[in-house]
Amino acid sequence: MAKIREVRSIQSRNAVRRFFQNRMAVVGLVMFLIILLGAASVDLFFDYDSDALNINVVERLMSPGAAHWFGTDEQGRDIFARILFGARYTLLIGFASTLFAVVFGGIFGAISGYFGGFLDTAIMAVMDITMCLPSMLLAIAIVVALGNSAVNLVMAIGISNVPKFARVVRSSVMSVRNTEYVQAAQIIGTPTVLILFRHILRNCLGPVIVQATLIFAAAVLSVSSLSFLGLGVDSSTPEWGKMLSDGRGYMRDYSYMVIAPGLAIFFSIFSLNLLGDGLRDALDPRMEV
Repeated sequence: MAKIREVRSIQSRNAVRRFFQNRMAVVGLVMFLIILLGAASVDLFFDYDSDALNINVVERLMSPGAAHWFGTDEQGRDIFARILFGARYTLLIGFASTLFAVVFGGIFGAISGYFGGFLDTAIMAVMDITMCLPSMLLAIAIVVALGNSAVNLVMAIGISNVPKFARVVRSSVMSVRNTEYVQAAQIIGTPTVLILFRHILRNCLGPVIVQATLIFAAAVLSVSSLSFLGLGVDSSTPEWGKMLSDGRGYMRDYSYMVIAPGLAIFFSIFSLNLLGDGLRDALDPRMEV
């Protein structure tokens, strides 16, 4: 057991070293941390009600400047403040939907890959049917059926991504279920649940983490897209996709109203994709030296 811990410790250190040797991955990490820091500290600089929600006709449609770095919108609200507050909604919903997909996709994938047989066939058939539907179309159908709310948005995006995690976990479980340490656990009578979570899934975390990072980026785009279509959070909420939708009618004369939220979406997705690529290379066992 001590030897196993030592090997895992060495593998973890090597993975961290490879990650920080990847310059683009570090750039992605720094960019994403800056976005998170801005979202976490926005209350120190802005008041949610007065800066992001309340109408101020006197300052409506002001160009970017010292008073308002990203300008103001058609209702006089500070766009920079709304971008930072909006990061909380967009990223939180994206993270929650990714977590939803990881949990349920992991459960279905683990059961399917470990037991095999008819159960595997049935679960994968449902996953295949779900994957035949375009993710965005499925999410739109779910939101329309359940109604507009943050919880329904999480469920809609999460359900559309469950099959992707189920397939990744199933493949990983099938690759380790016949290893010696799993067979040893079965021989001594270890409960199936413990074998799955303690001995199998913990050794499948690498592909799941990489997939989760990439799906997180896609979920952020999905949240913004649904909000842009009017199927997201409440209309007054400063969400990036909703801000893009509101600024469409002012693009010709006040382009900054769509440039600011558009760049926020772009840099968030770009940083997460860089992180995902870096994690994929860092966690790849073939990169061991």
